[in-house]
Amino acid sequence: MTERPSFILFMADQLRADHLGCYGNGAVRTPGIDALAGQGWLAERFHAASPVCMPNRATLVTGRMPSLHGVRGNGYGLPLRANTFVEVLRRAGYRTALVGKSHLQNITGAPPLLPRDPAARASGEAMQPESGRYDQESAPLWRRDPGCDVELPYYGFDTVRLSIGHGDDQEGHYRRWLRSQRADADTLIGPANALPTPEIELSRCGQAWRTRLPEALYPTSWCADEAIACLEAFARADAPFFLWCSFPDPHHPFTPPGRYWSMHRPEDVKLPRSFDMPHQRAPRQVRLLWQESDEGRARKDTPDAFACTEREAREAIALTFGMIACIDDAIGRVIEALSRLGLAGNTVVALTSDHGDLMGEHQLLLKSPIHYRGMLRVPFVWRDPAISGSRRSDALCGTLDVARTVLERAGLPAYNGTQGVSLLPLIEGSSRSVREALLVEQESQRQIPGFAPPMRMRSLVTARHRLTVYEEHGEGELYDLQADPDELDNLWDAPEQAAARSELLDTLVRAMIAHGETSPFPSARA
Repeated sequence: MTERPSFILFMADQLRADHLGCYGNGAVRTPGIDALAGQGWLAERFHAASPVCMPNRATLVTGRMPSLHGVRGNGYGLPLRANTFVEVLRRAGYRTALVGKSHLQNITGAPPLLPRDPAARASGEAMQPESGRYDQESAPLWRRDPGCDVELPYYGFDTVRLSIGHGDDQEGHYRRWLRSQRADADTLIGPANALPTPEIELSRCGQAWRTRLPEALYPTSWCADEAIACLEAFARADAPFFLWCSFPDPHHPFTPPGRYWSMHRPEDVKLPRSFDMPHQRAPRQVRLLWQESDEGRARKDTPDAFACTEREAREAIALTFGMIACIDDAIGRVIEALSRLGLAGNTVVALTSDHGDLMGEHQLLLKSPIHYRGMLRVPFVWRDPAISGSRRSDALCGTLDVARTVLERAGLPAYNGTQGVSLLPLIEGSSRSVREALLVEQESQRQIPGFAPPMRMRSLVTARHRLTVYEEHGEGELYDLQADPDELDNLWDAPEQAAARSELLDTLVRAMIAHGETSPFPSARA
């Protein structure tokens, strides 16, 4: 190995920070991840740039906010001409590999929800569409075409092994491998083939099922196997590497395999404190979700948030804990292989998630453009062989900072337009704050209760407050996170908070200006 460090970045899909032992959860079993945290650095207040899959994953690889890289919400593929920190590493001689869920392009093949009037597409776009393939992660295309594959390099990755989708029913390289292992593979997956679980309420709305897949054939295990195969190839080459091992779990539907299904009983699960606590001035869309539930109109069969019963919340948490334990065991196997192959001494190992989940907070399940803490706050752990000791930091940081951090650790400059800051000073022990406020962006083409699509919002998180502004209605949210950590009392219209709201709005405007575009550099003065 050369002196330049190698990297493994583990990512779990839709994993809350407080669903890990190292973040204080005493019920879930995560010894592997906890060991990484115990040997490295943990960020207590690490936030998604956007709490939804595609935009935050695009922010991870580009180091840019969604409003700049173009993936403003789910449904927009990352431009193929976008630079990524992975491409910078590749050009510098790194071997690069992606295993598991990418979601840098659309995966469903479903038609868009915008514009509502199809005639609005007739006049074209302000920016002419790029040429190139934006169907490389399309599950229907992989299903129809046995020769479908990605064109390499893919956003900087020389090796790509995709698992496309969620639960046990996934496409891509994973599905082809599964069929090579079992001739009856298609009879083992999906809700139609699931083992009966009449006691599980979430199974009635298609959000959970007990898969017939053995643990060794489940997507989480396949991701670990593929990651280990990459490490074995890297060990034979005299070059550093970057490996992104991206697990599709614990994103719903909830389908933990084998023993992980019954590892936690719903009856034993502790509900979030905000489930039963009184709320004051709750946001409009939350009130409407509660109302839909009270009137028996709650939609529970979509990917969007709904107001849940106490039993549904307990089931979701119990099954999620099983999926997380399965991921933890998979990570443990990859870490063991790293040591066995003699690569651990010069490899940084990090872990994060793309966004959180409501998981019973405020009587809600799944995800929505609601910037409660459980949606925004995700884990970030960094174990570096060159830095000894275990540290934790309360500094405000997030996904936006990953690109600069990896590039600085690799000794490479960041390209123009990269945002965020390097977290290396914090990781090395500095107590200085890297920022006073953190910006979060979100846009949704889905129909959100109380809002006309597209629904746009911006949030500002500080050490003490969370401020959220919606494009519509003139409404917003303001929480004092020190006095009200469960975000139960929305102070947006509270007269005594008028000065604080004004100051935070000013800070939000300045943060949005600071996160404006700087690329490309000007070509002349005029």
